[in-house]
Amino acid sequence: MIKFKSAIIATSIASLFSMGATQSVNASQKLVDTMSSQLRLNYHIVDNNAVNHGVDCAALGADWASCNKVTLTLKNTGPAITDKDWAIYFHNIRMILAVNNDQFKITHVTGDLHKLEPTNKFKGIAEKAIVNIPIIGEYWQISESDVMPRWYVTSSNAEPKVIVNTDTDSDNLSAFVEPLGEQWKISPNDHNILMTPENRYQHNNDIQLINADLLRGQILPTPSKLTVGKEMVALNENGVNLVLNGLAKESESVLHEHFKVLNIPVSHKGFNIKASIDKSAFEKGVKGSYKLDITPEGATILAFDQSGIFYGVESILSVLHANNPQVIPVLSAEDAPRFEYRGMMLDTGRNFKSKEAVLQLLDTMSKYKMNKFHFHLSDDEGWRIEIPGLPELTNLGSKRCHDLSEKKCLLPQLGSGPNSNNSGSGYFTRADYIEIVKYANARFIEVIPEIDMPAHARAAIRSMEVRYQRLMEEGQEQQANEYRLVDPTDTSNTTTVQFYNRQSYLNPCLDSSKKFVNKVISEIAKMHVEAKQPITTWHFGGDEAKNIHFGNGYQDINATQKEAGKGLIDQSVEDHPWAKSQACQTFVNTGVVENFEHLPSYFALEVSKIIKDNGINRMQVWQDGVKFVTNANSFATDEVIVNFWDNLYWGGYDSVNEFANKGYKVIVSNPDYIYLDMPYEVNPKESGYYWAARFNDERKIFSFAPDNLPQNAETSFDRNGDTFAAKGTMDWPGAYGLSAQIWTENIRTDEKMAYMAYPRLLSVAERAWHKADWETNYQKDRQFQQGESHYVDQQKLFNDWNQFANLLGQRELAKLDAALVDYRLPVPGAKIENGKLIANIVFPGLSIEYSIDKGQQWHHYQGPVSVNHDDTILLRSVSPNQKRKSRIEEL
Repeated sequence: MIKFKSAIIATSIASLFSMGATQSVNASQKLVDTMSSQLRLNYHIVDNNAVNHGVDCAALGADWASCNKVTLTLKNTGPAITDKDWAIYFHNIRMILAVNNDQFKITHVTGDLHKLEPTNKFKGIAEKAIVNIPIIGEYWQISESDVMPRWYVTSSNAEPKVIVNTDTDSDNLSAFVEPLGEQWKISPNDHNILMTPENRYQHNNDIQLINADLLRGQILPTPSKLTVGKEMVALNENGVNLVLNGLAKESESVLHEHFKVLNIPVSHKGFNIKASIDKSAFEKGVKGSYKLDITPEGATILAFDQSGIFYGVESILSVLHANNPQVIPVLSAEDAPRFEYRGMMLDTGRNFKSKEAVLQLLDTMSKYKMNKFHFHLSDDEGWRIEIPGLPELTNLGSKRCHDLSEKKCLLPQLGSGPNSNNSGSGYFTRADYIEIVKYANARFIEVIPEIDMPAHARAAIRSMEVRYQRLMEEGQEQQANEYRLVDPTDTSNTTTVQFYNRQSYLNPCLDSSKKFVNKVISEIAKMHVEAKQPITTWHFGGDEAKNIHFGNGYQDINATQKEAGKGLIDQSVEDHPWAKSQACQTFVNTGVVENFEHLPSYFALEVSKIIKDNGINRMQVWQDGVKFVTNANSFATDEVIVNFWDNLYWGGYDSVNEFANKGYKVIVSNPDYIYLDMPYEVNPKESGYYWAARFNDERKIFSFAPDNLPQNAETSFDRNGDTFAAKGTMDWPGAYGLSAQIWTENIRTDEKMAYMAYPRLLSVAERAWHKADWETNYQKDRQFQQGESHYVDQQKLFNDWNQFANLLGQRELAKLDAALVDYRLPVPGAKIENGKLIANIVFPGLSIEYSIDKGQQWHHYQGPVSVNHDDTILLRSVSPNQKRKSRIEEL
């Protein structure tokens, strides 16, 4: 009886606790639901030059003593909020240094994730009240896209909810981000020109419309030799007949599809296009070379190899017009690629991109004769490829959600919010990856996989820690340690470029790290074999394995002498990566490496052995990954290729020579010209990062001289919009290739990726394939500077660009329309002169529309048109197929 009563009492107590817990969760959920639905957030960038307006940014520890002021506003549209058991998590790409409202505090969680909470002084948010929270952040925020969406509310064990007016995947953040107004400059030394309609008009003013007949027969990218005849050949209803001897069926099928996109049938009764391979007909023996003749009787292609046939047919497709593809000009061309490596890098780690978007990118690359796809498959924020035997990599490492333990997903980053139903999450299955490689192979594109290491490895590290914990709980200690990527003795205090801690760096001193690398390489290599494109190049990554707090923009707060313009921090508590790892301390103490800073380069050498053991003879790496290696001969692989990504205006025009003279093949990958995640123009409405350049537009990329980097000082400006001098002081053997990059920190959707990639990719393809006659040859000790030197034939450069711009406006954009590519449409330039609206566009032939009634009606602009002085004039451009519009701007 006593035992029975005790059981009843225990059950009753348990029930009470359970009821209490349920009530607590319900109360927390109600609080979360209330706050997320009735709060309206506003983000106002107040001052991007706070250091000049009374804020001691150095004392706050800001890099280069640069900081900005922002006002967060919480508007309560409902009943009062008095509870203190809540937090708002949000993504901020700038480290927050101070909060100037004592009712709130902000804590850095990891990466860009921060947490806003009430303090003990919190007085609640009254009904209909507006609460301002002034904050100070590092650096500056000069683009509206710097602000990340999906701020979300949590409370105890409740399900997190996104604040309604921040819940978006698009770049239109106007629901909670104030227009920047005058806050579009980095500093008072920023001399860039804001692209208003008037300034844009001036920027475009030298571009001239070319008669369509003068563009007839022009091929993009430009061939080595081209002669265009006067005749045009009419295609009949049977289209073309492809007789491509020596070309694989898979590649021929691609060409069939490319004709069909332009509504040209492929049949045996069509216009004959015949091709054959004859290596002896090409003295230089360059892969991809071809000779093309188009006559009224048919077209013939003589090619060095299969890719030459493919490119010859693409040249025929190039001269066709999407709106009138039934006629083809008579012409003769001889052609060969300028660079062996004509590449594009896509980052899928920061934000995932669908298989369909990747396939579209590959298809577009092939049409413009690009042949290397650098596939960035991992980063701190995500692991994007299935690896048999390591399910945690995708079960955990490919997903982001609000899980503070990070046992089922990575913490949210880059605007992904608390859930996994957006581009923060996702991965390519083994079958997906094989399909992508096959698709690329049929288009003569080599897929170069990159698993970034030893830095930028947090997704892999967290995944392997969860694997370790699972296997340890199962009593399998040996298996648990097999692929572990961290040394448990490592307590190093480090901060990465993206504000992660030591668990962003894979430990290079562990055998288990090498086993992991071998496992990943061998599994991806098997996928390539199945896709019938064995890996010939493996990209190691290797970038940014450092603690940013030892950078030049910081100084020790305890230093006797302080330098103006540098942030003050306590560097005595900072460590280089792995400095507290006993395994790495042993490496240093026994002389395996000179010091901790040499560990990334040491690991690159070790991984080269693994690459070689997997039958891969070529290793690719970001340049800083081999910083402390003697030369390219130190590696196990036969060749080592570096992606060179120094900014030119900070010395890259000469430091590039160091790598070439150490025996590395150099792929020019400069962020200040060919990073396609930089904005198109200087305007806060144009999204993109801008640490390297305020803009990379089609003209700037087209004017880039990749094989004589100092020359670019005569044709472009630095990040501040100023001229700079450039002189190469060493020998330069020449570039191996050119590669554009798209990093996706603030490119959340496939549509945004397309916006950022196209049509700039066409300028990249032009420079990768064709050396223009205005490009000068490298000459040691020759100095270039805009306005000071005159080595570049500016008239030839303009003529070349003007033709290219016309080809885009009158021909190529319509082809992108036909291929369903969501490219960026340029915003028109315009001015009012003598009571008339005068407008222009960067790509002549593209339609301009204007409105004088706030967008209720739009009119096709055909020339100067009279307007009233009090009219509100809106401008936009329209795609050739009339289905899409550019961003609207008010004149």
